[in-house]
Amino acid sequence: MNIYQLNGRNVEVTEALHSYVEQKLGRLERFNNNITDARVTLTVRDVRDANRRNRVEVQMNLPGGIIRAEEHNADMYAAIDKVSDVLERQLRKFKTRLMRGRGDTPEVIPGPAEAAANDNGTDDVAPFSPEIVRQKRFDMRPLTAEDAALQMEALGHDFYVFKNMQGGCGVVYRRKDGHYGLIEPS
Repeated sequence: MNIYQLNGRNVEVTEALHSYVEQKLGRLERFNNNITDARVTLTVRDVRDANRRNRVEVQMNLPGGIIRAEEHNADMYAAIDKVSDVLERQLRKFKTRLMRGRGDTPEVIPGPAEAAANDNGTDDVAPFSPEIVRQKRFDMRPLTAEDAALQMEALGHDFYVFKNMQGGCGVVYRRKDGHYGLIEPS
């Protein structure tokens, strides 16, 4: 993969880390050679749980979608391995969905573990078909983002859709770090 961005937060990206990430991401091209770009962020955080100290985040942009994965581990190289495995599974599912949508039958490329376990070469990825199982309708009154966050907390939800005071809509959500985020259309 020639088009990728590697950033480090609270960590120096050494040549060894750089080449290891390049090697792992390069192996993913066999699942989808249309990856337009990838952003990789390596983060070392000061947390009490040693297993969550190192975080690797990867976002790959493909024609027709985005693949994103985030993994934590006490060892940065192990976190890179884990995120690579997650991305491999996601790329397989993405390719399967894409091929089934076109009416083609996907070429199955088993990973190392599946190749050893399955001699017949079948893929264990179930087709993805989203199903809406519940629908809600409610009146939206204009709120500020802060009021929407309070409303979200009062309901015990992780996100809250609201009509913004300036017009338009927005979504407030609880982030993994305990803070709040705001999504607004541009």
